[in-house]
Amino acid sequence: MRIVNLIENTEGNPDCVSAHGLSFYVETKKHKLLLDLGPSEDTLKNAAALGIELSDVDTMILSHGHYDHSGGIMPFTKINNKAAIYMQAAATDAYFADDGMDAPERYRYIGIDPDIERLPQLRFISGDTVIDEELELFTIQKRSHELPFTNKRLLVRKGNDYIRDDFRHEHYLVIRQDGKSVLMSGCAHNGILSILDAYAEKYGKVPDTVISGFHLMKKTPYREEEIREIEDIARELNKYPTKFFTCHCTGVDAFDIMKTIMGEKLSYVHSGEALGM
Repeated sequence: MRIVNLIENTEGNPDCVSAHGLSFYVETKKHKLLLDLGPSEDTLKNAAALGIELSDVDTMILSHGHYDHSGGIMPFTKINNKAAIYMQAAATDAYFADDGMDAPERYRYIGIDPDIERLPQLRFISGDTVIDEELELFTIQKRSHELPFTNKRLLVRKGNDYIRDDFRHEHYLVIRQDGKSVLMSGCAHNGILSILDAYAEKYGKVPDTVISGFHLMKKTPYREEEIREIEDIARELNKYPTKFFTCHCTGVDAFDIMKTIMGEKLSYVHSGEALGM
């Protein structure tokens, strides 16, 4: 299996740009697929710089309905209009970030381009879906842990009201090959611990590898209770016989805190880098 990051927040491969967003290219025995497509067509430019032919991709999966994971979808369809695009039906809802009372515009739209939902290759799903023996998508019906503290400002608009996002638009990709399983998530908005509990309940085991943002990044310094929460998550993850790769919305500061606890079990993936599986 080959897994390459196509875009991420931090600088990595010197031939690739970095940007706030996420995209991974994956080659299995049966598929060439994408998990997310970053914030813009820069994702496509990075793929070209890495020698990855996106016209050969057969499957594209949108992990959840935010712009920084979907902005490259419309440019992608101009070079590949055959790849099936999977997303939860709820990914087309109107998602916003609350930037606070002092912001020029308090509620900032962070959802997907409405043109995406009219694409003929789009496959809306609701809940868990088996694509084939290699690929499967699953969702969380009930969280086993509280949402990460950074999710409090993320909202969905219902009529004239803005309410807390329940992240029912988020799903997780399971890849199976050669007796091994890889769990991939975009931002783990539902909480990586809840996701792993849901995985164990559904499949009766834990994944060999997890690739995911943990949504712990802040623009302001962490409070003491937030640092404790990050440390608690790291301690729980450290109990798993699993290799973790993280990036994007985890943030470098949170990664550094977690790394002191998890050591070699946790690695950070930068823009344009291949994963050492």
